[in-house]
Amino acid sequence: MKSRNDRYGGVAVTIHWLSAVAVFVAVGSGFAAAMAVDSADKARLLQLHVPMATAVLVLTVVRIAWWRLMDCKPGPVLGVPRWQERSARAVHALLYIILFLMLGSGIALLVVSGAGNALFGGYGTLPDFTQFAPRTAHGVGALLIVLLIAAHVGAALYHQFVRRDSILRRMWYARSG
Repeated sequence: MKSRNDRYGGVAVTIHWLSAVAVFVAVGSGFAAAMAVDSADKARLLQLHVPMATAVLVLTVVRIAWWRLMDCKPGPVLGVPRWQERSARAVHALLYIILFLMLGSGIALLVVSGAGNALFGGYGTLPDFTQFAPRTAHGVGALLIVLLIAAHVGAALYHQFVRRDSILRRMWYARSG
């Protein structure tokens, strides 16, 4: 359940992969909604986007609480250059910061635009989100999240297939026995 010095525990692994799925669905549905021409299509996509973003928020808060109160992160991987370790920490920190900024700007966008009524109350029409200030921050944040995820996944794949240091195994379930 808990992490060891060489790998993440089952709770952290589960939170990580659930978060990854939720982030991919939230980002994908967000970009699709932004490009949707038909208002009904946009509403359906946003009805998926908002709960997925909420799941990201809950999972991120649970992850931080888990590490602060119950668990600790594994130590650095042996043989990884210091600059790579620092880069990994920076990307992870930026992921958290941008996720919280995205969640905040998304909530602000729902509140100031009144879109919540149209999406979940069944009345009203969707506003033109570009008319509201939080939309810019939300859009820029979405692009930054995509770049950070690409860096994160790219580094994991580099370690797995180029360095062959089995770093991905740290973020998967340990075999029992």
